[in-house]
Amino acid sequence: MDVRRLRMLLELSRLGSMHEVAEALGTTTSSVSQGIAALARDVGTPLLEPVGRRVRLTPAGRRLAEHAVTILAAVEAARLDLDPTSEPAGILRVAGFASAIRRSLLPAVDDLRRSRPGIEVRILEHEPLEAFELLARDEVDLALVYDYDLAPAEWRDDHEVTSLWGLEWGVGVPTRDRRLSLADLADRDWIVNSRNTADEDALRTLASRAGFVPRVVHRIDSLELVDDLIVAGGGVALLPRGRTARRGVSVVRLRDTAVTLRAFAVVRRGRDTWPPLRAVMERLAAG
Repeated sequence: MDVRRLRMLLELSRLGSMHEVAEALGTTTSSVSQGIAALARDVGTPLLEPVGRRVRLTPAGRRLAEHAVTILAAVEAARLDLDPTSEPAGILRVAGFASAIRRSLLPAVDDLRRSRPGIEVRILEHEPLEAFELLARDEVDLALVYDYDLAPAEWRDDHEVTSLWGLEWGVGVPTRDRRLSLADLADRDWIVNSRNTADEDALRTLASRAGFVPRVVHRIDSLELVDDLIVAGGGVALLPRGRTARRGVSVVRLRDTAVTLRAFAVVRRGRDTWPPLRAVMERLAAG
């Protein structure tokens, strides 16, 4: 059904005269008559019946006019929702890893809660591979992901990528065992992420440069559990510098090389014109 014809029908139900409808919509009486006749053909039932020299809505016409109120309101809401110049409003779905949610997204949400109250942000905690899958299926609007400079991510052609920040990583070791050369740790067991391969890829690149193959024994997602394993003598692991680790764990800077985690905000190409997504992306980019 043509929404312009629905509007004609709705105005006729309110004004009662095709002439008045034509004046209200800035068109001709003939156009109104033809539009409503075409709408009747679309729905397959008469919408008007003659009453002397005038017309009135049939029962079907009145029911359709009632539906038109909701339909036209929804169309207008959709237009405003997609209008790049309108006040951002809507539900924004974000999948991301915990550090980016804490460091970037939550401050943005707190700021936008005051400046853009029409935006509701829903958060799902996921590792990058999981977030990419959700983004590809349009189950989220924004993915907060990471890679390492030694294990760069492979972006899809339909990805729009915004760099957010970088963070130096070192090796988490027991405080009593503060070795600074990666080669000194060649005989140790290693702990890597269970839900993403990027840190293991970076570790293997680092180890290759140091002349050994790391013995990966544990795969753990929680950094707190990684701390516990390190204290218990279960291995060593790449960990972010500057993070408050458990007592008994030191995250030491590597003497012979370095590795940096890089955080990104990723959206599907062309989607950032949607006002709520654009508002959040601008806030994230501003830091």
